[in-house]
Amino acid sequence: MDVIIKELSNNSKEIKEVQEFLFMMIEKEMGYGYVPKWHQDIVNMEEYYISPEKNNFFVAYLETGEIIATIGIRAYDKDFPKFRHLYSRDTTSSIWRLFVAEKYRRCGLASRMFSVAENFANESGYNEIYLHTHKTLPGALEFWTKMGFVVSLDSNDELETVHMDKKIVGLDINPSANDFTYAVKL
Repeated sequence: MDVIIKELSNNSKEIKEVQEFLFMMIEKEMGYGYVPKWHQDIVNMEEYYISPEKNNFFVAYLETGEIIATIGIRAYDKDFPKFRHLYSRDTTSSIWRLFVAEKYRRCGLASRMFSVAENFANESGYNEIYLHTHKTLPGALEFWTKMGFVVSLDSNDELETVHMDKKIVGLDINPSANDFTYAVKL
């Protein structure tokens, strides 16, 4: 199975297809449809992901053109009072809308999508990544913990929201270096 991961372009047909995929996944995974205060980023993808320089949205396609996964990354833009001293728009990115079609789960695609977003965040100069998820989503906490996130706040609210973050450890590797040393534990 060949999968192509690419940045979402400012093409109205492509955006509409991504929006349809996202709303289908939200309905399937969370059991509700469009909620204006929660889904403005989907309705206004150009404003939230395409136009801002340090934001992006990635889409995984099969060779047939079928969308099978998505992930968005953007500057932290929430105003949770408990996090005002922790996160800033300049240094903190946030993950949004990681969805993988059910048929394509458990094959490393979600990890790969996150890797693409994390690399983008590193290249964009962010120091950390914030996200929130819900305990009601099967496997979500385990997945994000496996990706290196730690819980910063368990809200214990009606949506069972858990806030998490991860420091970005970016390495600048000189591609012209030709001296390699390997450490091997015997």
